Amino acid sequence: MSIQNRIEQEIKNNRVMLYMKGTPAMPECGFSAQAVQLLQKCGAQFETANVLEDPELREGIKQYSDWPTIPQLYIDGEFIGGCDIMFELFRNGELGRT
Repeated sequence: MSIQNRIEQEIKNNRVMLYMKGTPAMPECGFSAQAVQLLQKCGAQFETANVLEDPELREGIKQYSDWPTIPQLYIDGEFIGGCDIMFELFRNGELGRT
C-alpha cells in the first residue's frame, strides 16, 4: 500500500484524525501538544499518527494535504489545518461542534 493510500484510509476510517509529532501521552513538539489539548478540551474522540516514527508518513502527509507543517487535523475526511487554525476554531467555539 502506498503512503498516500495509507493516509487516505486512516482519514476515511477515523472521524477525527490528527497527524502529530509524538503521541497524545508524550507529544514531541509544543504545537502537537497544544493540538491534543484542544481536542481533549472539546471532548473529542480522535486517533493519531506519529510522523516521527515514519519518515515516509512525515513527508507523505505534507504532500497529501499540500500543507507544509505538522500537526494536521482531519475531521470527517476534510483537512482542517494545523495548530493555529485549530486554536482559532476552538476560540470561536467551532472546534467543539465537530
